[in-house]
Amino acid sequence: MSNERNKRILLELVKQPENSRCADCGASEPDWASYKLGVFVCLNCSGIHRSLSSRVKSIRLDFWEDDLVEFMRSNGNASARAVYEKAVPPYYYRPQENDCNVLRDQWIRAKYQRTEFTGETKYPPLAYTTGFHEGLLWKKGKENMQFLKRKFVLSEREFTLSYYNKEDESKGPKAVIAIKDLNATFQPQKIGHPHGLQLTYQDDDKTRNLYVYHDSPEEIVVWFNAIRAARYAYLKTAYPTGSDEELVPKITRNYLKEGYMEKTGPLQKESFKKRWFILDSQNRKLLYFKDQLDAEELGVIFIGTESNGYSVKECVPQNTRGNKWKCGVTVQTPERQFVFMCEQEREQKEWLSALRKVMSRPMSPQDYNAEAHIRYKR
Repeated sequence: MSNERNKRILLELVKQPENSRCADCGASEPDWASYKLGVFVCLNCSGIHRSLSSRVKSIRLDFWEDDLVEFMRSNGNASARAVYEKAVPPYYYRPQENDCNVLRDQWIRAKYQRTEFTGETKYPPLAYTTGFHEGLLWKKGKENMQFLKRKFVLSEREFTLSYYNKEDESKGPKAVIAIKDLNATFQPQKIGHPHGLQLTYQDDDKTRNLYVYHDSPEEIVVWFNAIRAARYAYLKTAYPTGSDEELVPKITRNYLKEGYMEKTGPLQKESFKKRWFILDSQNRKLLYFKDQLDAEELGVIFIGTESNGYSVKECVPQNTRGNKWKCGVTVQTPERQFVFMCEQEREQKEWLSALRKVMSRPMSPQDYNAEAHIRYKR
């Protein structure tokens, strides 16, 4: 067969529903293929496959021999998935195309290099499957940017994550965090390390953050999935009739929007102050911090629905002092009006869109409880 005919065959194969998205991250219209595994992948994932010595080619740009085209025709993403993803635990995080590189890299290595999901018994058992994990992580200090090694212990049986400030454990843990309120999300850019992980939890009615990393990409992803396994076990206990379809999205979450905005006070005459905001869409909370790596929130705003007295719109603030930014966002709640300023119009539009997305979602009974609790705190 001619090379042009081979390319046409490949382009037809990649249009098939099972091949139309990257086998590893789900990106649409994959342009590359591993002719060792018989899968179609995107450009980013093809680089990870190449680093594993998996033979990859561009569907459009490279020369394809007849036997390789036949191999791709007889395999494909669905066939590979049936082998390499046969036994993925429901809590194991499957990366998407916009996820950070360490998640996609370790997912690909876990599937094809370490064959963790083929259903064969592993010995020793995989670390995230045992219900217990301990080890050292680099942790950012509460008041400074210094990272120090600290011991962390995760117990699924007790539904806790503990960490110790000193090597000597005789004084007990510095903190014991309930799995019930724990979230984990990768934040490499924010933390300044490719394996940076943000751990968020509730403590005395305050939202607190820990920022950690491990030098080993495999180990930090093990920690992430061990936390997810413990969260999954907790959710199965708390909601025994809940299906995986309902519970898995609640295990951990990425935040819908983060960034700096300027904030004024309740009279809207106070000076504007620059604050770091996090929109946690699952919990309907807009949290703000003095800086992006702060350990503790300064405040929280509940984001309800329009039918319950919440709204968001563009604004041009008046009679305010100290604001350097000019792109305004007004959030109206039943209690008061909040005015924020964004540096650029693009940021303003992104915040407006994200807040409207949360407001458009109906509130659950748990949301009403959370709203009442935040009002009570004030």
